[in-house]
Amino acid sequence: MSIFTAELIGTAILILLGDGVVAAVLLNESKAQNGGWIVITLGWGLAVAVAVFAVVAFTGAHINPAVTIGFASIGLTPWGDVPLYIGGQFAGAIIGACLVYLAYLPHWGVTEDPGLKLAVFSTGPAIRKYGANVITEVIGTFMLVLGVLAVTSDPGLAASGLGPLLVGFLVVAIGLSLGGPTGYAINPARDLGPRIAHALLPIAGKGESDWGYAWVPVLGPIIGGVLGAAFWYNVFPQ
Repeated sequence: MSIFTAELIGTAILILLGDGVVAAVLLNESKAQNGGWIVITLGWGLAVAVAVFAVVAFTGAHINPAVTIGFASIGLTPWGDVPLYIGGQFAGAIIGACLVYLAYLPHWGVTEDPGLKLAVFSTGPAIRKYGANVITEVIGTFMLVLGVLAVTSDPGLAASGLGPLLVGFLVVAIGLSLGGPTGYAINPARDLGPRIAHALLPIAGKGESDWGYAWVPVLGPIIGGVLGAAFWYNVFPQ
């Protein structure tokens, strides 16, 4: 399987299950409506675990441009492969978001709040302070990439097959601890891909796609990913 195809499939799974749990909790007349933050964070963690299990044998399952760029910055991923990884990730994110739209097709029209509809697809800040929002995303993605590198560099974990599950638990922990300020995008494709889908799809009463904020969950995670990779490379014994 090619890099592009594997990352597309993995990221589509990630968004289908991740944005899917947000839709379940937020959209009117869903059986999971008002399930709360614990349900969302657990759902996202399991989405990551399943996505990583699905394609880890083919690409290492980056499913996140911040991971890809962070890995490339310390020589773990060839820079020539980066466009293939990121292209697949964004394509998969858009496809996954479209599948969520179809899965919840009757619920968009009965959900009055356009903000809830946008929240299914992309993140937004609890308090809009762009500098602080970027810092939150940097810290969250720093922890993500550092944790992923710690898990994947352990030969015993790699042999046991538990790595993807531990990465999923890591995402749950980040969501519970650091997700409150911005909704923890920690992944440019996870946010921007579905935001593009939100803008293009015929969602009833959807409102604006909040492009003024869209740069935050792209720039913050990339910075955090590079810093997390650099920290692991320079501090932990290689």
